[in-house]
Amino acid sequence: MIFLERIELDPKVCNGKPVIKGTRIPVSVIIEQVAEGESWDKILTGYPELTRDDIHAALLYARASLEHIEIKAVNA
Repeated sequence: MIFLERIELDPKVCNGKPVIKGTRIPVSVIIEQVAEGESWDKILTGYPELTRDDIHAALLYARASLEHIEIKAVNA
């Protein structure tokens, strides 16, 4: 699954919430901004450490979560 390369679940980072790997930006923050109608360009401007692939990975992660696909934590 392509999003696993960009999403990190680590109990030591943001209380184990899924984040974009190498950052402390929770997937939920990205999903919330997309849901509120923010453009990807505006999200990228607000979080310059993100890439378009990170946003795409966050959306794929959310879909996998809703479909109950098994996702394992790193270092758990």
